[in-house]
Amino acid sequence: MGDTRGFLKVRERRLPIYRARNERVNDWNEVYTDHDEEVLKEQASRCMDCGIPFCNNGCPLGNLIPDWNDLVYRDQWHKAIDRLHATNNFPEFTGRLCPAPCEQACVLGINQPPVTIKQVEVEIIDRAWEEGWVKPLPPSIRTGKSVAVVGSGPAGLAAAQQLTRAGHDVTVFERADRIGGLLRYGIPEFKMEKRHLDRRLEQMTEEGTVFRTNADIGGNVSVSSLQESFDAIVLAGGATNWRDLPVPGRELDGIHQAMEFLPWANKAQEGDLDPRDVPITAEGKHVIIIGGGDTGADCLGTSHRQGAASIRQFEIMPRPPDERPSSQPWPTYAMTYKVTSAHDEGGERVYSVNTEEFIGEDGRVTALKGHEVEFRDGRFHKVEGTDFTYDADLVLLAMGFLGPDEGGVLDEFGVERDGRSNAVRDEQYATNVENVFVAGDMGRGQSLIVWAIAEGRACASAVDEHLMGTTALPFPIPPTARPLR
Repeated sequence: MGDTRGFLKVRERRLPIYRARNERVNDWNEVYTDHDEEVLKEQASRCMDCGIPFCNNGCPLGNLIPDWNDLVYRDQWHKAIDRLHATNNFPEFTGRLCPAPCEQACVLGINQPPVTIKQVEVEIIDRAWEEGWVKPLPPSIRTGKSVAVVGSGPAGLAAAQQLTRAGHDVTVFERADRIGGLLRYGIPEFKMEKRHLDRRLEQMTEEGTVFRTNADIGGNVSVSSLQESFDAIVLAGGATNWRDLPVPGRELDGIHQAMEFLPWANKAQEGDLDPRDVPITAEGKHVIIIGGGDTGADCLGTSHRQGAASIRQFEIMPRPPDERPSSQPWPTYAMTYKVTSAHDEGGERVYSVNTEEFIGEDGRVTALKGHEVEFRDGRFHKVEGTDFTYDADLVLLAMGFLGPDEGGVLDEFGVERDGRSNAVRDEQYATNVENVFVAGDMGRGQSLIVWAIAEGRACASAVDEHLMGTTALPFPIPPTARPLR
């Protein structure tokens, strides 16, 4: 604990400042200005190094948060990245994309603004990359065992890196044309520039992980070929079965799922096509986004940058409170009102509304009819006299995901599903199919990036033990060890 009175002397929580709105909506770069190092150290000094650090338990990865807060305050950055990498393969991803349940569990947060844990994390890893401290860690021995990892999102990448470092020959199969899963094609560039993903993939390649793109399991890559060629298979394909909105007019052109919309902007930023040739764009359109979560915010920020004429974001739930409600006490994750960079850029947020019908002309959506709702007796009820109609040239559905794809890779392998369509696996991540394991959202349902990485690491430990009889890999947690949040 670098400064025993730090949390008393520094009461203000300070984060990096957004770049000017009119600047950032005209490019796709990350939205923050550089953070002052002295301010960061000052913020790190607010950590109380609690006797029971609830932040550790709030983080599914079990990050050693008080350790690296203290090391940053003491200007010992190299030791800080060692502590950070001890539990997290990809802090440059989580430091940008995680909603930070650790901060919700911060003891200081009981009666003060919590420590800026997430910002300290991302500054540590960014400093480590700049200083050249992040090196490939190839295994010193080879086991002669081979593992196929299906899916290259955070769970698949974490499992692959851990298993490669354990000495196994690991091949990652990805059905898209580039590695990264939702990190590549779901997260907009302004939220995480893909250079962060690319340099981590370069590290993994130098460590020995092999990547295969355009690999459709059950299509151009047969299940039998994987089972014959690999000693173990890890399925980490995520929960990509999106929730739809079956109301009258849904068949009209101009109504798209978020994951039909977002990847095109990322492909344009990759240089695969001219931004003017993006097939689904918000440019000049009246946009309505249905869904108030992170994916909806991603659609919002993307629509701003494409030049939408107007944007409304719908949410069927009431507006969350500004402060932690009594029903969600510390240290649980509280659903409070948040303003992301995309919300700060504009657009109207509309709460407690339900979409009733899409209206169109010549087969294309032109408007949306809806009404206000109130939640009582366990269900939503229409508020009479609140009907409205809004112009809509583009409607984006961002209502979350129901589970793994129906008829997808799980069914190709014959993996059993539970009542929520997720893969059934035991506490060692093993399925009913011999030598087939499941990690991440494909097994637990839609969740957080930290859970995906934690499960990838834990599954790697289970697979290593399955292949070798023992394991030295860390983090052997069972999938049901902790609640979702």
